[in-house]
Amino acid sequence: MIKRKKSVIYMITYPNGKIYIGQDRTNSINYFGSASSELIARDFTEEQRRYFTIRRTILWESESASLAEITQKEADLIRQFESNNPAVGYNRWPKYVPVPGGPDDATKGGHEE
Repeated sequence: MIKRKKSVIYMITYPNGKIYIGQDRTNSINYFGSASSELIARDFTEEQRRYFTIRRTILWESESASLAEITQKEADLIRQFESNNPAVGYNRWPKYVPVPGGPDDATKGGHEE
């Protein structure tokens, strides 16, 4: 019997609190995603880059989900955690759309209702 590799959706948390959510279809212990190095580097000084710790948290796992199901789950979790919001995380897909009336809604004008 051939055992399928486990697929996971993980969250990487950086020292500044920002997050990145991604998928790994091999559940490799050494895979930390494909977030933009340029985006991340902008948030850290040279000194901060000398020593830091990141955390990888498994949010979801499956041994039987299709690629389409894994990708859908990844997108759902990115939206749930808002890691595509530049103020929160490093995901740039799916495109971040502020919730109407939420803290990032430019039409709200910063006034509380």
